[in-house]
Amino acid sequence: MTLPVLRTIDMHTGGEPTRIVVEGWPSFESPTLLGKRREARERHDHLRRALMHEPRGHADMYGALLVEPDHPAADLAVLFMHNEGYSTMCGHATIALARWAVDTGRVARVAPETVVRLQCPCGLVVAHVAVSDGRAGMVRFDSVPAFAFALDAIVPTRTWGPVTVDIGYGGAFYAVVDAATIGLDVRASPVRQLIDAGEEIAIAAANSLRLEHPDDPDLAFVYGTILTDGGTGARTEGDWPGPSRNVCVFAGRQVDRSPTGSGVTARIALQIARKQTRIDQTCVYESITGARFEGRAVSETRAGRHRAVIVQVAGEAHYIGESVFRFEPDDALTWGFAVE
Repeated sequence: MTLPVLRTIDMHTGGEPTRIVVEGWPSFESPTLLGKRREARERHDHLRRALMHEPRGHADMYGALLVEPDHPAADLAVLFMHNEGYSTMCGHATIALARWAVDTGRVARVAPETVVRLQCPCGLVVAHVAVSDGRAGMVRFDSVPAFAFALDAIVPTRTWGPVTVDIGYGGAFYAVVDAATIGLDVRASPVRQLIDAGEEIAIAAANSLRLEHPDDPDLAFVYGTILTDGGTGARTEGDWPGPSRNVCVFAGRQVDRSPTGSGVTARIALQIARKQTRIDQTCVYESITGARFEGRAVSETRAGRHRAVIVQVAGEAHYIGESVFRFEPDDALTWGFAVE
């Protein structure tokens, strides 16, 4: 048996890692991106575990696998991966990938801004990469149609009884909760308590709510919980109260170090639905690392029966390093392990 050799580039966006797999992954048979996602889960999941879990990764590692696009307008396509499986959208990784694509010449650099069209499992995402002095910098991307799936939904939990959540879609579905309504504070509560709450609420929402997406049933699942400080982060002409902090718990118990790009998209869609934010109003969101993303709804659209918006999210990614990962047949832990 010939074992693969995988080459990766590691970046971070606001502290959240993106391990970009650039060489060595086995080829796919499916012609579609969602088909490749299913194929990766069914045939190559040992490689995901090997890169995301220890000893090569850690409990909060995140990855991006470059694959051939099937969308005619796409420059490149990606499968997102984490400690539990494969997500449908990831904003922080999109920001990292867009900068990497320009820096490496995968997309020809054009000043002052280069457009990168990235096919994600949720659809085509268009990124705009600022270029100055020959260097790629700040990235903003236009989301797929984002919408409020449910407002003030009640989900039963073991710890807090009935909890009121909003369900927003920003490339993935999130249960969004004001942390104060369950006695928590996203700035002061121990992270372990926030993780426990996020996991329990996501499971409760998945068990009690039937989600649907107009494009594909593979998109219709609760990806995680976003616990907020109750604010909107909306910039106003008067005294600005500052960014809204949130903590995103996804894929079981993984904590996003960034403000969560697809989560920002979902939050803005919910705020538009509640008339807390208007089109073209900039909102600023902050993560547990203090990193910030800016977001704004730039236009209205539809997603099936849902009124939707296109949201533009901006952030910056940085390089960490690069690796060549090898696998030995006599290593009992070669495909990774997780310590619960």
